[in-house]
Amino acid sequence: MKKEGNNRLLRFFCAGLFLIYLAFLLYFALASEDFGRVDHTADYRYNLQLFQEIYRFWHYRQTVGLSWATINLLGNVVCFVPYGFFVPILRKKKTNFLMTGIYSFVASLAVEVVQLILKIGVFDVDDLFLNTIGGLIGYLFYCLMRGLYRKYLQRKCK
Repeated sequence: MKKEGNNRLLRFFCAGLFLIYLAFLLYFALASEDFGRVDHTADYRYNLQLFQEIYRFWHYRQTVGLSWATINLLGNVVCFVPYGFFVPILRKKKTNFLMTGIYSFVASLAVEVVQLILKIGVFDVDDLFLNTIGGLIGYLFYCLMRGLYRKYLQRKCK
């Protein structure tokens, strides 16, 4: 009985962290001035060719600046790591690697579509790819933490 109460409290705490994470994610994806999200254009901007922008940022990293290339490439991965970590914790049904990847892809697609509709930023399939990779890395981190919890902490609590 005590374990069920602890799990409920942990899920509640994680739900709060997840909501804070989502607020930051939406801010950076849709409203951040630092990432050009307030520049509305009359045209829709999009990239539908996989790896085109990844290649462009890497190939021209000296021109655009290594920090901007790193922010674009690694930032798209890192920003979805928490998503992949929280999804299996917050879902009542068991969530595996594949499902976490699908959820990460769909969440990223939703953000990209909103950017396209609002003409903020660029709808980019490379972002979908990198965000999904980030979600999968988050899931692997979740598996690692779950394993450590079961091995060390759960044994000490008995």
